[in-house]
This record gives sequence, structure tokens and C-alpha cells, in this order.
Amino acid sequence: MRRVAGSLRYGASAACGKPLAAGAVTLLLALPVAAEPVQVVALGDSLTAGYGLPDGQGFVPQLQDWLDANGVDATIVNAGVSGDTTAGGLARLDWALDAETDAMIVALGGNDLLRGLPPATSRDNLAAILDRVAGERGLPVLLIGLDAPGNYGAGYEAAFDAMYPELARRYDALLEPNFLGPLIEGNDIATARTRYLQSDGLHPNREGVARIVDAFGPKVAELVGRANP
Repeated sequence: MRRVAGSLRYGASAACGKPLAAGAVTLLLALPVAAEPVQVVALGDSLTAGYGLPDGQGFVPQLQDWLDANGVDATIVNAGVSGDTTAGGLARLDWALDAETDAMIVALGGNDLLRGLPPATSRDNLAAILDRVAGERGLPVLLIGLDAPGNYGAGYEAAFDAMYPELARRYDALLEPNFLGPLIEGNDIATARTRYLQSDGLHPNREGVARIVDAFGPKVAELVGRANP
């Protein structure tokens, strides 16, 4: 994420060897099989990985706690790698997306902003990820975007900000437009930076992550519902 003034943008066995009676076998077969939790892979960068935070305080563990507390039967897998761009996420997609994956959160783009990469390149990389996940695998996706700063000009900002809603519509993905958006809701920029960001001014602290998770939790629950209707 870029530091920008005035902005926060980025089976059963028989007992004792005796065979089970036919009626008991029928009863056992009729019992419901406990469903496995929905496995949601969170593909992202340092914001997903929990950069700068102790174990248990990052986005994924706090989101897991929120889901558990709200009775959502899902397991979140942390596939966040600090410093990753959209190209990096695409390159390691085969590693992140395994046969057990039921849904995916895609939260990439912040490091593309840091490097000033062309929005068209970022969009193509995200589209390639969504092609594989939503298109080929048919898995539900929650796409989490970021707001671009104005440093690169109005054209760059507009193109970058537009790609997330455009891709969400194209792939029928759920959308949260700005990972850091919840931090500035009801707050001025200075207060948000002081209260919710780490000393680097870029990454949310524990309280900031909690605020993000409270805002995004219902959307993740909706994602889980799409995976297990």
C-alpha cells in the first residue's frame, strides 16, 4: 500500500465381533453424514497475510473467529504473501487452489499500486485468476479491491478503481470495493491513521483488522452460503 496524504487507499463396526442386525444397518445408513466445513482460500498480499501483527491478530484469524462466533461453518486458509502483486497471485494460484477449495477471497492490487503498474495489466492478471477460479472451477469468489491514490493522475485512478466492480460483474463475484474502507467510515483521515494503522501508516493494527472483519464478515458469510447453498 502507498502512503498518501489525506487518503487511506490499498463407517460403523460390530461390537464384540457380532454382526449388526439388518435393521441396525439400515438405521446407520439413514443417519446424516456430518458435512465438512466450507474451505475458503484467502488469496492476497500483506493485508491478508497479517503483516506486522502477532499470531491470531491478522485478517484471517480474526475473520475465522468472527465466522465461528456467528455460526458460519467455514475454514479460512491464509494464502496471503506479503509483497505479492496480482501477477504473483496468479503465478502461485495452482499452489493456493487445491481440490479441497470451495470458495476464494481474492484481495490483490495494493503492490501493483505501490509499483505504479498499469491498471490494464492488473486487470488482466485478476481476470486470469477469476477465469480459473470462477470460470473453470465454478467456485464462488469475493473480490476485495482498493482505492487508488491520485498520485498517478485522474486517468490511472479511474481505471484502477473501475476494474474491481467490472470484474465482479463479469464473473458474478461478490465485491468489497476497498479493503481499507471500513477504517475511514465515520472517521476523519487523521483519526483513522492514528487509531487503526500500524506505525508504518500502511497496514492495519489489531483494532483496524477487527473493524475490517466486522464490516466484511457478513459478505464472507454470504460467500460461504454460495459455496454451500
